[in-house]
Amino acid sequence: ELLNRFLDALGRDERNVFICRYWYCDSVADIASHFGFSKSKVKMMLLRTREKLSAFLEKEGVLI
Repeated sequence: ELLNRFLDALGRDERNVFICRYWYCDSVADIASHFGFSKSKVKMMLLRTREKLSAFLEKEGVLI
């Protein structure tokens, strides 16, 4: 439930990149090619999304 709420709050591109990487285990290169982003943009999006997820989980009282 928490993960779904988190994902619902993300923008479309951010959510799709995150799901491709961590649900479907797509490579950064494949994600970049699919969405027309550079690999560095995908890596930065993933880093920022992980940071947002960490902050969200802490706010919800989940210890990481």
